[in-house]
This record gives sequence, structure tokens and C-alpha cells, in this order.
Amino acid sequence: MLINANLSIPFPRSLVYITYRDKLRELVPYMPNVRDIELKSRRCENERIYCINFWRGGGQIPLALRAILSEAMLSWTEYQTWDESNFTLEWQIETQAFTKAVFCAGQNRFLSKNGTTVIENRTELRINPESIEGVPQFLKKQIASTLEKFLGQKIVANFIQTREGIQKYLEQTVTNQI
Repeated sequence: MLINANLSIPFPRSLVYITYRDKLRELVPYMPNVRDIELKSRRCENERIYCINFWRGGGQIPLALRAILSEAMLSWTEYQTWDESNFTLEWQIETQAFTKAVFCAGQNRFLSKNGTTVIENRTELRINPESIEGVPQFLKKQIASTLEKFLGQKIVANFIQTREGIQKYLEQTVTNQI
């Protein structure tokens, strides 16, 4: 499944980029589907910044997935590579549930457009039914399909909430500095 989202934020690109990269944890109060983001590591190398974040999610779980997916399992590790020279973020997540079955990675490009920022997100999400453990063979394709749709919706919702969080954070921060 390919997921594409373009989100606009009415602030300059460099400010949006740095806020997303450096203030992610401070955006959690603006993201209802995220309970916490823990920075595990951060290092600079060859003009790039590499971060590992552990996300704890939440929200509603579809009935078809409740038997095999608890809310506590909605956590993931995100591996990020930030390249300020071209305002990009490349990322990949490793889920805590169905780790062998789920592949999810993408790139965010931060584009400047008329004094605003457009975050162009391109994501690839794949669920391999044969790698889902603890589920009878005859249910694996159905579970994989339901899981892919569910995660796809969560990914889009998280992008939208992140955009809203960045915008609200910057509105409050910029207003307080004036």
C-alpha cells in the first residue's frame, strides 16, 4: 500500500523542519493517538542527524483486530535520518506487534511554497500474511488486509495530527515570543 499525503503549515520551511526534528516530544499533547514519544538516541554524522524514537500509540482498535492486537501493542520504534541540506526526513518504523510481518518506511520532503511549508509524505506499507504468527492459516490474509487498512488509517491520522501539532506549537511559541 502506498500512502501519499501533502500537508501545509503556514510557517517558514526552516522553522517547521527544525520544530519537527527537535521538538517532537513537545508535540505529543497535540496528538490524541500518541501517548508518548521517547528519544532513544540522537547522533550527528556527515551533516545528517540520526534519531531513534520509541512511540506509544493509542486510540480505537477495530473489532476484527481486538482479539490479536491490544492497545499496548500499538507501539513502534522509528528510525529517522534528517538531511537539512535538502530538507528531508527518511524514516522506517519497526512495530512491536507482528514485527516480521510489517514493513513501513517513507520520506518526508519539506517544501517552501509562498511563505508556507508543504510536508510531502510518501509512505510504503506492506503486511506479509505468511509472517503473521499466532493466527490460523485460513485467517492470515484477512487479518493482513484488515491490519494494513487499520495501520494505513493510523499513519494518515498521525501525519495530520503531527501537522496540527506543529502548527499549534508554532502559533503558541511565536505568539509568546512577540
